[in-house]
Amino acid sequence: MTIVLTCGEPAGIGPEIAYRAWQSLRDDIDLVWIGDPRHLPEGADWQAVDHASDAAAISRRALPVLARDFGSPAMPGKPDPTHAQGVIDAIADAVTIVRAGDAQALCTAPIHKAALIDGADFPYPGHTEYLAALAGGAHVVMMLACDALRVVPATIHIPLSEVPRQLTAEGLARTIRVTDAALRRDFGIAAPRIAIAGLNPHAGEDGKMGREEIEMITPVLEALRRDGLDLIGPLSADTMFHAGARAGYDAAIAMYHDQALIPIKTIDFAGGVNVTLGLPFVRTSPDHGTAFDIAGKGLADPTSMIAAIRMAARMGAARARA
Repeated sequence: MTIVLTCGEPAGIGPEIAYRAWQSLRDDIDLVWIGDPRHLPEGADWQAVDHASDAAAISRRALPVLARDFGSPAMPGKPDPTHAQGVIDAIADAVTIVRAGDAQALCTAPIHKAALIDGADFPYPGHTEYLAALAGGAHVVMMLACDALRVVPATIHIPLSEVPRQLTAEGLARTIRVTDAALRRDFGIAAPRIAIAGLNPHAGEDGKMGREEIEMITPVLEALRRDGLDLIGPLSADTMFHAGARAGYDAAIAMYHDQALIPIKTIDFAGGVNVTLGLPFVRTSPDHGTAFDIAGKGLADPTSMIAAIRMAARMGAARARA
């Protein structure tokens, strides 16, 4: 099982946590890193390889590197737009490697979108949309996952005032279907059970606090149940994330960003993993950003990167068995 790691923003903590993750995992998982080796921590043990398939032979003694020349060293905490095209190309190369079967999964380090826009007119809102484009326009869904919870927001980075308008029956049904399929294929759950949150307090309380549950969410769930999906809800979001409730489902669908991310970041702030569902390959990422304020200071916590790599390996194995 080889996992390909992208460099992410060279001035951020990505190269550091990738190297520290390799140090922790090298006896268990074969890794190959794509980027400019000048951006790895000083004194790092690395070895250039020509192909991802070469990683297994050296991964236990040195970090295998598919070396790319970004033109200059990186200054921690200060993104350089001249590195932008190299960062973008590293992502595209990693996708090519995984889709060719030379690695079983992709784990991406955080990018800095402003630097990509300034340096290469990057036209995508973020990693996820770029990966979807590289996959031919696949409909993708963002999952946040840790050992205790998997949660999917049905709407993501939009103002709260826009959620009721953008939360459509078609979009919700598609999100639930993608989640159900991924739980079966990528997590090895033969008969997944999915909990669905309501939009309003107390899931609308029979229409007294909002009618979205009655008019849109419940009809979607009833239609999907007729197709064989095992769905619970709509549930009051304030009572569905405690330990006892979580034991009753395999994943939860939330209606908006904070409804999904607050519980998982409360449960496991350092160990949460961002998973992109719906791609024709496995992709995970640590659930944090570039952390420019601590880059290069030896303070970065690799816990989320380690968790993301472990999850990528488990998902890759499950997909191979499917």
